[in-house]
Amino acid sequence: MTASDRLKAMAAAPLGALLVRFSWPALVSMTLNALYAIVDRIWIGHGCGQDAMAALTLAFPLMMVFGAFGVFVGAGHGALISIKLGEEDRVACEKLLGELVAFKLAFFCILTPLVYVCVDPILRWTGGSEVTPAAFEQAKTYVKLVVFSHVFSHLAFGLSAAMRSEGAVIPSMMCMVVGFGTNMILDPLLIFGFGMGVAGAAWATNVAMLLSCLWALWHYRPGHSAVRLRWRRVGFYRAFAFRAAGIGLSPALQQLMGSLINVSLQLAFAKWSADQASATAQIASLGIFQMSTLLFLMPGFGVQQGLAPIIGYNWGARNFGRVREAVMLGLGITTILVALAAAIQVLIPETIARLFAESADAAFLRLVAGDLRLSNCMLWCIGLNVVATTYFQAIGHPWTAILLSMLRQFICLLPCIWIFPCLFADHTFGIWLALPVSDVLACVATIAPFVLHMRFLKEADRRKRALARPRFVCAQDP
Repeated sequence: MTASDRLKAMAAAPLGALLVRFSWPALVSMTLNALYAIVDRIWIGHGCGQDAMAALTLAFPLMMVFGAFGVFVGAGHGALISIKLGEEDRVACEKLLGELVAFKLAFFCILTPLVYVCVDPILRWTGGSEVTPAAFEQAKTYVKLVVFSHVFSHLAFGLSAAMRSEGAVIPSMMCMVVGFGTNMILDPLLIFGFGMGVAGAAWATNVAMLLSCLWALWHYRPGHSAVRLRWRRVGFYRAFAFRAAGIGLSPALQQLMGSLINVSLQLAFAKWSADQASATAQIASLGIFQMSTLLFLMPGFGVQQGLAPIIGYNWGARNFGRVREAVMLGLGITTILVALAAAIQVLIPETIARLFAESADAAFLRLVAGDLRLSNCMLWCIGLNVVATTYFQAIGHPWTAILLSMLRQFICLLPCIWIFPCLFADHTFGIWLALPVSDVLACVATIAPFVLHMRFLKEADRRKRALARPRFVCAQDP
């Protein structure tokens, strides 16, 4: 399919088929992206024990901070590219793509050296001082090795988001396929074959990110993409920078809030656990919860990736009825997917736990299974909040999207993490209970703004149809 055909499809193709066409490559891409971390934990959990699992969990919030800066640029510029393609402004699209690359390079030059120098106090602040010394040292090793590969991962993910914005979902997916395939091969080879442990997982990720970046750059060779990557356009543009940053701020804050929540959970378990061994076990269990939830929510997030360019393009083209239909279709599918994710983790948590831990460690498996069952029992509620955030982000309403994205994690969950342990004799039970309670609260708070905007779209579409209806004027007698 040519670039022109992809743009025509976003405006006129049947929505169900279009959403499937856009979502399944995005789903594959996001699942493979998640599997980078998941595969690392599977190999580490079966070969290196609880200390290594806790080490990767300690490093995870810091990696989420890096990811937040990547999303901050990729999501905002990707949404604007979709809108500008709908408005047929190709020059603006090229500038947005060039600015995306410029921001990625700038973040790498500023953030990476800072993290490398400060890795020791950062990890101690996130709960590293309360785990075993072996877990802390392995976490530090992992961060120091992967931090410099983020220039490649940021460019790969940013350019992949731009590909999806122009409807090039298969090349976007292949960007992740290349990286994941490399990581899948190198992980066991370096972790076990060369006996490198956590360091092997880090080097496998580095090589995989480099190859993903090279694939993404190859897509933007001349004459191949709907939006040209012209190196003379790489720079910062006042006309776009603040608006793109405003749109990208919502998913970036989601990532940052996710990092803050993970740090808060780690600190809460460190505070309320009986000793270092118990804290290490709870933090290792938290790592399995993170990977399990990430894996089972990927289908829903893949739908959002496919939904966003459809909404953005048709909003730019003022096809309000089509926007509303796309949102409602996305809501129905997302709700089904998150309900399935909740059911799987509640009904068979023991099976999930065995993916990440040795079967011989029966006590740890029971701990993980109970934590998964409690923390995910109300996960089916979050579909509305997820779709509403995607909608407001895609149409360029960043502040509403920011508020909705902060509801579940910052406004609802963060206070509960620190209040609930004080209310229960089993303090760790109170920490895990905060998660389902926040799911329910965020869902209820999202209903009003979502319903109001769906009514707006319905009325805007009615008015547009009324104006487009032909009017017949009777000729006057001479």
